[in-house]
Amino acid sequence: MKNSHFCMGILVAICLAKLNPTIGSAGGILRPEITVKYFAVSTIFLISGITLPTAALTVAILRWDLHLFVQGFTFVAFPVIVYILVSILQHTFLHPALLEGMTLLSTMPPPVSSAVILTKSVGGNEAAAVFNSAFGSMLGIVVTPFLIVLIFGSSELDLPYYKIFKELFIMVILPLIVGQIIHNTWYKFKRRQNIPFKTIGQLLIHFIVYTTFCNTFSRTDFQLDALSLVFTIFLIILFQLCVMMFLSHTSSSSMFSFTPADSVAITFCGTHKSLTLGIPMIEIIFANNPNMSLLSIPLLMYNPIQILLGGMSILIFRQWLLDQKRRRWKPEFNWSHV
Repeated sequence: MKNSHFCMGILVAICLAKLNPTIGSAGGILRPEITVKYFAVSTIFLISGITLPTAALTVAILRWDLHLFVQGFTFVAFPVIVYILVSILQHTFLHPALLEGMTLLSTMPPPVSSAVILTKSVGGNEAAAVFNSAFGSMLGIVVTPFLIVLIFGSSELDLPYYKIFKELFIMVILPLIVGQIIHNTWYKFKRRQNIPFKTIGQLLIHFIVYTTFCNTFSRTDFQLDALSLVFTIFLIILFQLCVMMFLSHTSSSSMFSFTPADSVAITFCGTHKSLTLGIPMIEIIFANNPNMSLLSIPLLMYNPIQILLGGMSILIFRQWLLDQKRRRWKPEFNWSHV
């Protein structure tokens, strides 16, 4: 970790959030409900649009095998795996509402920022990560409520679809289009300026992590005992590591024709879940549920942990990609050196 400035920055952001969470929580001085949603996320996709060659983005959009793998795992395999896990955990001391929250977590779409930055930091297929993050988020607006109805059996949903689509267009699609215009018109000027886009993107992720933990530390409605809290955190960390290992191993196997760079994008996009879309959905659908705070805990824990584990795995994936370039062949991803 001493060689990973990105990961150390995440730890610093968490510590700062703990010191005074009111600064970066909703309604605080930093106004994350505006600065994160409309500035940080939009800037990340603007940078992706500026730095990505149009040809690479076009090729990535046409990679339907890769997109089907990511979205299929996100909205089908992931919920099935968690459903089986929750069925086993029902016989433990965990509160039923907490287990329902884990099921809700499994139905959520991918985030619109963290997977892109982590994929880019490693040197993976950034274009594929950009497309799957944007496409998955939009798909989740329809698919996630459908999965919730399918699992919980409630059809009384009143989601503001138009508002969510509009916000996604402003946060993701529009900045990406503007970035591509800049890339194709002022590309030479951009290169002469030597702007540190990678560093800017990582700093924005640190800001998102900081405000996320500020919101988490500021919440006072947690009705969870210490043992359940520790066990849930341990369970989420172990589960994420297992899913990352499974995706990286499977996507780099001979069963598929994915490149190592594709495997990196698949691993991050397939394991990450959106907090910015997930929490509003839970609050809207389960507004009258007395255990609403317990339902949101798994997602509130999962989101920062996914960024922390992603940051800690950057050097591992980066070294693996370098090894593949030297060998010029694609074996399965090996976690034995972790």
